[in-house]
Amino acid sequence: MTDEATPTADDGEIHALFAGAPQTTEFRKLRKRVVRQTREAIEHYGMVVPGATADQGGRGARWLVCLSGGKDSYTLLAALTELQWRGLLPVEILACNLDQGQPGFPATVLPEFLSARGVPHRIEYQDTYSVVTDKVPEGRTYCALCSRLRRGHLYRIAREEGCSAVVLGHHRDDILETFFMNLFHGGRLATMPPKLVNDEGDLLVLRPLAHVAEADCDRFARAMGYPIIPCDLCGSQDGLQRQQVKAILDQWEANSPGRRQVMFRALMNARPSHLLDPKLFDFAGLAAASEGAPAPADFGEIPALR
Repeated sequence: MTDEATPTADDGEIHALFAGAPQTTEFRKLRKRVVRQTREAIEHYGMVVPGATADQGGRGARWLVCLSGGKDSYTLLAALTELQWRGLLPVEILACNLDQGQPGFPATVLPEFLSARGVPHRIEYQDTYSVVTDKVPEGRTYCALCSRLRRGHLYRIAREEGCSAVVLGHHRDDILETFFMNLFHGGRLATMPPKLVNDEGDLLVLRPLAHVAEADCDRFARAMGYPIIPCDLCGSQDGLQRQQVKAILDQWEANSPGRRQVMFRALMNARPSHLLDPKLFDFAGLAAASEGAPAPADFGEIPALR
C-alpha cells in the first residue's frame, strides 16, 4: 500500500484529481452536479458514522473506495476526494484495485494514475479469473461468481486496512436496472440499497453515487481523460439480462426524456399500504368502523391541552 501526501491543484481551488479539467461552463456545472449529488446521497442515507472523523481515528473513519478503472469508479473517487478535500467528508479514503488476473488487464495503469496524483491506495492481485473459468460451465456468464469472489477479497482487505466501509461505484442507472431485473426475472421488488451491512455484520457497504446518472459519470470521466479500463476483458458480457433491461430503459428514456429520473424517484417514495405484501403492511388488521358507531374524531387541528 502507498500513502503519499495528497497534493492540491496548482490554482488551489480543486484537488489534483481535477487537475487539467476542461475550463468550460458546461464541465463546471457537470462537476458541481456530480459532487452535489454524491454529498446528497451520503447525507440522505447516513453514510458517515456520527462523531467519527479521520483525525480521531477509530471505526467509521476510513473507507475502502473500490476502483476498477471504469468510468464510474473514477467518478466516485474524484467526487469523494473533493468532498474530503473541502472538509465536507470527515473520513480517510483508501483507494483499492483488485487485479483478478483477467487476460489483458493493464496492471500498471491504476498504480501509476494513483501515485501520480498522490492518492493513498492498495493494489491487490488475486487470480479469481482462473477459478471462475474452471467452475462456470461453458456458455454461462462469469459475472455472478466473479462478483462474489471479488466481494470476499474486498471485505478481507477492508478488515486488514482498518476500514469500516467498502465503497462501491454503482450509480442511479445501476440501481434502476437492478430493480427491473428483480421485477422481471426475480419476482420481487428490490434493488441495490445505497447502504447496507454485510452478512458478518462488521462492515458497511456504501454506494455514494446512488443519485448520479450514468451519463454524467461517462461525461465526467471522459472529459477528465481518465485512463478507462474496459469491463469486458473476460469476454463474458454479451447477452446479459442487464443489457436487455438497459436497452428497455434506453428506449423509454428516448420516448419520454426524464423517465429514468421519475422512476428513480418512485424508489424513494414507496407506499407499503398500496402494494400487496402483508409482511410490510398489516392488511389483516384493517377494519372499517362498525355500523352505527361514531367515526373517530380528528383532533389534528386542535392544540394540545396544557
